[in-house]
Amino acid sequence: MAGSILSASAFAEDIKPAVAYDLGGKFDKSFNEAAYTGAEQFKKESGIDYQDFEIQNDSQREQALRRFARNGMSPVVAIGFSYENALAKVAAEFPDTKFAIVDAVVDAPNVRSVVFKEHEGSYLVGTLAALASSSGKVGFVGGMDIPLIRKFACGYKQGALAAKEGAEVFENMTGTTGAAWNDPVKGGELAKSQFDRGADVIYHAAGGTGIGVLQAAADAGKLGIGVDSNQNGLHPGSVLTSMLKRVDVAVATAFGDAKDDKWTSGVYVLGLKEGGVDWALDDNNKALVTEEMKAAVEKAKSDIISGKVEVHDYMADQNCPF
Repeated sequence: MAGSILSASAFAEDIKPAVAYDLGGKFDKSFNEAAYTGAEQFKKESGIDYQDFEIQNDSQREQALRRFARNGMSPVVAIGFSYENALAKVAAEFPDTKFAIVDAVVDAPNVRSVVFKEHEGSYLVGTLAALASSSGKVGFVGGMDIPLIRKFACGYKQGALAAKEGAEVFENMTGTTGAAWNDPVKGGELAKSQFDRGADVIYHAAGGTGIGVLQAAADAGKLGIGVDSNQNGLHPGSVLTSMLKRVDVAVATAFGDAKDDKWTSGVYVLGLKEGGVDWALDDNNKALVTEEMKAAVEKAKSDIISGKVEVHDYMADQNCPF
C-alpha cells in the first residue's frame, strides 16, 4: 500500500499543467473563463495544481510559453488562435514538453490542436433568436474581425433564416486588433445601434466586449445571447441562451490525459455530435424558451448531427451565402 501511494504521488509530480490565457483575461465571463473553469475542474478532481498566466499584450505569448516550458511545466495549454505562431516556435524548441492549443492547428508531434464547430452551435442560437424575435430583426456583434468570428456569424444567420423566412440579421465587428476582445463600452454601443434599427435579440461572439452587449440588452429590455461559457446568469431573464463552446472540456481533458498517460497529439474537432458545442437551458432562461422553441432547436440539433442539415463552415469557404 505504501509503495503504491508513493508511486502515485511521484507520478502526479510529473504532471505540471499550465494555461496561458488570451487577451481579455481569465475572468472575461466567456472564452478565457471557460478555460479557467476546466483547469479548476481538473484541480478539484485530481488534487493537482496548475499554473496560469494572463498576457497583457501580444508580445508576451512566446515569452509565457517558453517560460512555462523552461520551468518544466507540461502539458501547457495555449488559449486562442493568436498563439499559433508562438507555439509552433516554442514547441520545436521543447520537443519533450506536451502542448495543446485551442482554436488553431499547429502541426507538431508534441502538440494537440483542439478546434470547434462553432458554426453548428451558432446555428442553434440563431434558430432561437429568430423564434424569440417579435420584429423579425436580430443582431450579431463579433469581437476581432477574423474568419473564426465570421464563422460564428454565418452559422447564426443560417439558423435564423431557416427558422423564420425573411428574417433580417444585422452584423457588426468590434475591431481588427486584440483590443476588440476587451471593449465592453464599444460592445454596448454596437448593440444599441442594432436595437435602434429594430433588432430585439443580439448574439455576441466577442469575449469581454460581449459583457457590454448583454448589459445593453438588459438595459433596453431586449434579449442578448451569450457565448462560450454559460452567460445566462449574468442578466437572468434578459439572456435568451448561450452558445456553449466547451473549452473547459478541452483543457480538463488535456490535463487529464497527460495525468493518465493517455496523451495524444494531432487535431481534435469538436462539434454538436462530440458534445463540443451546444445551447444552454437553465433556471435563468427557461421562462424565455417556449416548448415550441425548444422543439425547434432540438430538431435542428438532431438534423445537424445526422447530416440532414449542413451548416456552412466559413473557415472552409469564406463566402457566407446567407
